[in-house]
Amino acid sequence: MPQRIAIVTGGARGIGAGTAKRLAADGMAVAVLDLEAAAGADTVAQIEKSGGKAIAVGADVSNGEQVQAAVDKVVAELGEPTVLVNNAGVTRDNLIFKMADADWDTVINVHLKGAFLMTRAVQKYMVAAKWGRVINLSSLSAVGNRGQVNYSAAKAGLQGFTKTLAIELGKYGVTANAVAPGFVATDMTAATAARIGVSFDDFKAGAAKEIAVGRVGEVEDIAAVISFFASEEAGYVSGQVLYAAGGPVS
Repeated sequence: MPQRIAIVTGGARGIGAGTAKRLAADGMAVAVLDLEAAAGADTVAQIEKSGGKAIAVGADVSNGEQVQAAVDKVVAELGEPTVLVNNAGVTRDNLIFKMADADWDTVINVHLKGAFLMTRAVQKYMVAAKWGRVINLSSLSAVGNRGQVNYSAAKAGLQGFTKTLAIELGKYGVTANAVAPGFVATDMTAATAARIGVSFDDFKAGAAKEIAVGRVGEVEDIAAVISFFASEEAGYVSGQVLYAAGGPVS
């Protein structure tokens, strides 16, 4: 079987970096895509140190021209991608009456438009190969979260996007699934703690009390789920949203 080529957006840190490393450990060659190529250098170095193959690619996923240039670079340097993890994301939290137009647009454009542009650019390689995996990062916030009307809307939108991709691309051997993490310890959640003036340890401890398994998620927890969706064995699983949140989601 030929080596699979994967693209992980937002791959420089957090869940993206963990996923890139996991997919490389699974035997894939990985393009670590982030806003600046230099941001992904550390993730690439860690993959290479472990014997894997990876490149860093810079692009704004909400910019169609940059997305196409990035995908072209991946094809030229690694090969035709058949695994895509749409993980790139930002937060611009605020209550709706305080939320600026730019805060709405930025979050929707990165999460939702970014996933659309990346998937549109990559799907032709999956269709040609008669095999592909699209994994979109949703969130527990998709069911609603105070102060995140933009983020919640984007993450809920990704679920509908995922299900429609599954319908459209299924006959070509391409699956599409979404992972919706709950609280995961990352730079992004640490920044949230800092913004509200709470230590990260206290922030995590408070969150853990509300989670059935009694702890917050780690990057590796989410990477493991993505690894399954990207695997050969997951070919009969498509259009699904898996809440990796440490307990049931109502």
